[in-house]
Amino acid sequence: MSRPRAPCLPVLALLCMAPGLPAQSGPADPLVREGVTVQLGPHTYAIPDGNVGLVPNVGIIVGERATLVIDPGLGRRNGEAVLREVAKVSSNRELYVASTHFHAEHTVGYVAFPDDARYVNSTVQEAEFAEGGMRMVQMFSGRSAVTAELLRDAERRVADITYDREHTLDLGGVTVRMLVVGPTHTRGDTGFLVVEDAVLFAGDVVMNNSFLAANQGSSVTAWLAAFDAFEAMGPRTIVPAHGAIGDGSLIPTQRAMVERVRARARALKAGGRSADEAAEMIQTELVAEHPDWPRSNGIASLARSAWTEAP
Repeated sequence: MSRPRAPCLPVLALLCMAPGLPAQSGPADPLVREGVTVQLGPHTYAIPDGNVGLVPNVGIIVGERATLVIDPGLGRRNGEAVLREVAKVSSNRELYVASTHFHAEHTVGYVAFPDDARYVNSTVQEAEFAEGGMRMVQMFSGRSAVTAELLRDAERRVADITYDREHTLDLGGVTVRMLVVGPTHTRGDTGFLVVEDAVLFAGDVVMNNSFLAANQGSSVTAWLAAFDAFEAMGPRTIVPAHGAIGDGSLIPTQRAMVERVRARARALKAGGRSADEAAEMIQTELVAEHPDWPRSNGIASLARSAWTEAP
């Protein structure tokens, strides 16, 4: 099948993009941009987030028979923008949609997708959205008039295809391997490897020039195991949930940071420091070294996890 090609930025230029953008007078509206889709491999495209909050890096994987969209954006308007970008690179009628995790900007864009598009999701993510997905939608709706409008008709879309930990999707000439690795950023964090292109959509599990978005449910042990699992896949290109796209070196870089947090937390615990004291000290140290990195509030949660899991 021949498929139309969108004007795409060279992947090398994308990999070298700085994560920051010029300062604006206020937060940018959380809208998926059109006309900026980049090609990462023969079958793989991404719509970069532009470093805008509540906008994910959207994945589009095009096979001979079907197309998969990963993380379709925040609400109907963004989902419609994603579908217009899909139409530029694929003429397939068969469509799948999936999410790296259950948070609203990674899921509810699916309300714009046709009824015959099949939603593929893990049982863990299904449970997470059932438990808290609509509460998150309500919370995000209160952020601004724009987010309220984007989420006006957001609702849960029950998965058509579910799996427990691993699933492989055949799109025709290209396969996508899905692997649940949480509890990391969420319990159901999922990586998507486009096997033939060696492109990994890593969600919030692997970031670029950013601290990890850990929280009170995160596990340092699980995070390090996730790095091992992702590295074993042999990705050449890694697409984080947010921020600049990078190469396979993002994994060892992030692993070294987490291992450092774990070692420091264990040493402080052995020296009689409490979990809160260790978290505060580790966060202060790392922010001083990387003052421009976002998501610094995740350091304390990661440190507490390391302290708790320490023998």
